[in-house]
Amino acid sequence: MIQPRKVVMPNPSPRAVPNQINPPQRLLMGPGPINADPRVLRAMSAQLLGQYDPAMTSYMNETMELYREVFRTENEATVLIDGTSRAGIEAALVSLIEPGDRVLVPIFGRFGHLLREIAERCGAEVHVIEREWGTVFTPGEIEAAIDKVAPKLLAVVHGDTSTTVAQPLDELGAICAKHGVLLYTDATASLGGNTFELDAWGIDVATAGLQKCLGGPSGSAPISLSARAVDVINSRKSIEAGIRVEGDAVSSSPIRSNYFDLAMILDYWGPKRLNHHTEATTMLFGSRECARLLVEEGLPQAVERHRLHGAAMATGLSALGLELFGDQNYKMNNVVGVEIPDGIDGDAGRAAMLNDYGIEIGTSFGPLHGRVWRIGTMGYNARRDTVLLTLAALEQMLRRGGVSVTGGSGVGAALDFYESEGDAA
Repeated sequence: MIQPRKVVMPNPSPRAVPNQINPPQRLLMGPGPINADPRVLRAMSAQLLGQYDPAMTSYMNETMELYREVFRTENEATVLIDGTSRAGIEAALVSLIEPGDRVLVPIFGRFGHLLREIAERCGAEVHVIEREWGTVFTPGEIEAAIDKVAPKLLAVVHGDTSTTVAQPLDELGAICAKHGVLLYTDATASLGGNTFELDAWGIDVATAGLQKCLGGPSGSAPISLSARAVDVINSRKSIEAGIRVEGDAVSSSPIRSNYFDLAMILDYWGPKRLNHHTEATTMLFGSRECARLLVEEGLPQAVERHRLHGAAMATGLSALGLELFGDQNYKMNNVVGVEIPDGIDGDAGRAAMLNDYGIEIGTSFGPLHGRVWRIGTMGYNARRDTVLLTLAALEQMLRRGGVSVTGGSGVGAALDFYESEGDAA
């Protein structure tokens, strides 16, 4: 009897497994993200908890209270959206806007275009007014547009890092209240490093992110909503079928996102503890620590720290012969733009900063790409040593690129500025 031939299969070659993550050392001095505060990273290394563990719900309540102080508000509806800062924007707009609603967006940089796009995807009838990048609107210009458009919502960026300028908001709340308009602002790039007064300015909804002045990683979006905004959102409340009980709301015009449904998210964070999603525990720990550190420092002191180091950076850049971009009367504290000198390839200069010195600076978008560098001093990186180190590296990069620069001029000017401000540390 013929026996079947035994087939010997070769041993599979071992699959290559990637090495453990070990990022290169970088000093992130662009428009964000920045290096996270080590205390935030330590908080994020804590062990996980169940979402309804009393310790966990206590941390959630503490986080809400801390962000009320950061936003400068008494709003009960002050929570986190699990996702990057854009998740917060989308949650706000998709929850406030019903298809066909009129929305007005003043655009003075890249992120105004983002608000427009998200609002359009929500089915809004979007109207825009536009200004040259590097400038801002007057309150009168915005009120005239509100008169003309009669929107349900005014959606405006506070600080737009693409242009490094901040739109004044202090008069817009009263204008919106006068015309019966909701006021939403994206404070991702400004909160924690620039004056922001949610209640005093009459802002209905504000969203932010951790990766700028708050000194943390991207991945969590603090949001605060006025009682008026909550009423609008709750008018569309529709509890999903799988967790609905008798008497729960079912809307004929529900919010067109489940994950970003603020009506359910607020019930998740509130006393009902609605089982909406599983809270991103590690990000909550980090978000809580970001806010705790700011409150511990004091919001006025944090804003002043960003002003001091941002102004020192701008002074040093000017001394290097670089022309500052944008209307400096409205410059954000935490990021400055400079015109790229003639003869320097902007992307090559950024690559040299990264490869030779381990320092990241930013380019810009749209009409400013290849024309402007953006240099940040924010969050954990709003410090004297980071400013001086960045200026010293920039000087060497410019000199090697053929730009005539007086040796030590940038660092020297920044040091003189610090001394004039009484900061001799």
